[in-house]
Amino acid sequence: MRQRSYSGLFVAEGSSDAPLAELIESLFLERGIEVRLSQPDFSLLGKVDKDVRSRVAAGLRLVGAPVDLIVVHRDADNAGRSARLREITSAIDSLHLDSLLIPVIPVRMTEAWLLLDEATIRLVAGNPMGRMNLALPKRHEVEALADPKGVLQTCLLAAAGETGRRREAVRKRFSQHRRQLLQLLDPSGPVARLDSWKRLLEDINEIATQWEPHRK
Repeated sequence: MRQRSYSGLFVAEGSSDAPLAELIESLFLERGIEVRLSQPDFSLLGKVDKDVRSRVAAGLRLVGAPVDLIVVHRDADNAGRSARLREITSAIDSLHLDSLLIPVIPVRMTEAWLLLDEATIRLVAGNPMGRMNLALPKRHEVEALADPKGVLQTCLLAAAGETGRRREAVRKRFSQHRRQLLQLLDPSGPVARLDSWKRLLEDINEIATQWEPHRK
């Protein structure tokens, strides 16, 4: 059976979330479906409002053609998953599109997905053989953290084991380290046990099932 390729648009909260697009593509590929997610460069349009509707509409303008799938990444933050899901679905519905939708909603933040793999945190921090206690949260705690971003920053600093100016240099590389952690995220690793990740997989499986009869 020849594999059909589907087009998509990926709209994330920030540029450091870009690796999520490749991750979602790989999850579809595991299910025998090729999806190519475009990531728009909003700077080409000047100022684009940050609400979901505006960013998706702008992204479609930049792509220049209808897409089969729209993937919107939005942290739950203090609003909670249900509120974010309503926000995303309402925005997409208002655009009257034929595209399918996958909402990517980490609880509370994407950083929570990155706090469970100690070995990868030590690797990205540049000290893979370190033995310092990182005080990582337990799996059942991580989605209830008030500030997973701050916790991840603290853990990376502890893992690096640096002091003084070198410690400050590690601190300034947080965005780079966060991006690397996303790139190295193992879909079958500890993150697979988190509820927000399971919901993402459920959405991917549902769409893969819809597309399965149309593969040629």
